Amino acid sequence: MSKNKKISLGVVYSTNPDFEYEFEEKEVAETLPPNQQNLKALLDKKARAGKQVTLVTGFVGNDDDLNTLGKKLKNLCGCGGSVKDGEIILQGDFREKVVTWLTQQGYKAKKV
Repeated sequence: MSKNKKISLGVVYSTNPDFEYEFEEKEVAETLPPNQQNLKALLDKKARAGKQVTLVTGFVGNDDDLNTLGKKLKNLCGCGGSVKDGEIILQGDFREKVVTWLTQQGYKAKKV
């Protein structure tokens, strides 16, 4: 693999001398306060070789705040996990513990 990868922007050549390519900037979603978040904690075993994981979904905000919340939940439960595609994945069944902690922190959370 080459270290010098070119970024494909879709424009190969333009004959317009005043042409300037406009980059699309990703709009950063503003994180809602905890009392406006509707979080759901559910148990999932699909495509995980029979292992149980707790999924926390419904978070509205930027990725940094989601990663921070995921780290706090992993520390609370004493388990491993990750944050992917806007949801927090905790290894094991920790729905009760997660919902009680989230409601203490001011989030609207329910067990599904």
